[in-house]
Amino acid sequence: MTRPTLNIALIGSGFMGRAHALAFAAADRTFELPLSPRVVLLADRDPATAQGAAASLGIPKASGDWREAIADPGIGMVAIATPNLLHAPIAIAALEAGKVVYCEKPLATTIADAEAMTAAAAASGRPTAVGFTYLYNPMIALARELIAAGEIGEVTAFRGIHAEDFMASADAPFNWRCEPDQAGGALADIGSHIIAMAQHLAGDIASVAGRLHTAYPTRRDAEGTDRAVTVDDQMDAVVAFANGATGTLAASWIASGHKMGLSFEISGTKGSISFTQEQFNELKLYRAGPGRTNGFTTICAGPEHGDYGAFCPAPGHQIGYNDLKTIEVKAAVEAAAGLPSAAKSFADALAVERVADAIRRSHREGGWVRP
Repeated sequence: MTRPTLNIALIGSGFMGRAHALAFAAADRTFELPLSPRVVLLADRDPATAQGAAASLGIPKASGDWREAIADPGIGMVAIATPNLLHAPIAIAALEAGKVVYCEKPLATTIADAEAMTAAAAASGRPTAVGFTYLYNPMIALARELIAAGEIGEVTAFRGIHAEDFMASADAPFNWRCEPDQAGGALADIGSHIIAMAQHLAGDIASVAGRLHTAYPTRRDAEGTDRAVTVDDQMDAVVAFANGATGTLAASWIASGHKMGLSFEISGTKGSISFTQEQFNELKLYRAGPGRTNGFTTICAGPEHGDYGAFCPAPGHQIGYNDLKTIEVKAAVEAAAGLPSAAKSFADALAVERVADAIRRSHREGGWVRP
């Protein structure tokens, strides 16, 4: 039986745009989707960039203006993989044009833009999806199942960090990530991942006390000019969850030695769960009990763990980042079809942005702040 086609316009062709393009192609071959996703147009900052990327990715049409994608009546979904500053104008225009919107995180660079995007989604009635890629890991799905089943008892604490080192050196040049309106600092850029993970596993965050730190107040740009850095290199926060659990969150892009150190430990009254994205095909589970050899058990990902089996029939062989993106695309397509979906919506992403905004307010004002 022939499935309906979902024509997609992809906006942006950098690292994340390429990941989206590969994931759309892989998802249609890996899963039995309700719609057949086809990236038919790629838009970027100018025609030459768009044409070169479209040719390399096998996308039939290219444009130097994202508005062309919005205006095309044959486009059903707009996938946004641009710099963060452009998320809001593109998403709102796409929703007003009746498109499904699939947007990379963070949802926006300001809470006002995030709220406007979410309001536009509600007004349009169209499905939305947000690219919190690491939530789609089968091992994270397992962790959530274990928590829901009471395997570690009542959750008492969540300690999480997203640590990378791509800005650890003082010689790392000033770039778009250092612009407040482009990236918003480590908190907005990578901190959104650990906030999303905390709320996905431990529940809503009710209050925060946070601090932001800029390790390098100036960085040299490509022209050799010293530029002031007004965004954070590191965020640290103490949090209280609505269910009574407590925790800490941190985000740093100056954490020397860490490449993708999105890590957490969840403690409960009967056990604990530990995870790091740098070894994301493993989950460590501890069940409390007596004995000299009692400790954490390492669970290796296998075909019995959700969507892992769609990629590999054997345990321990491991899936990769692009496979997580493929699982994320599956959820986005299911949402586009109006089916139950694991996709995180704009409303979900707004909840993450409200926590990030509360951390910023706490840093400015001091003390505890409610999102």
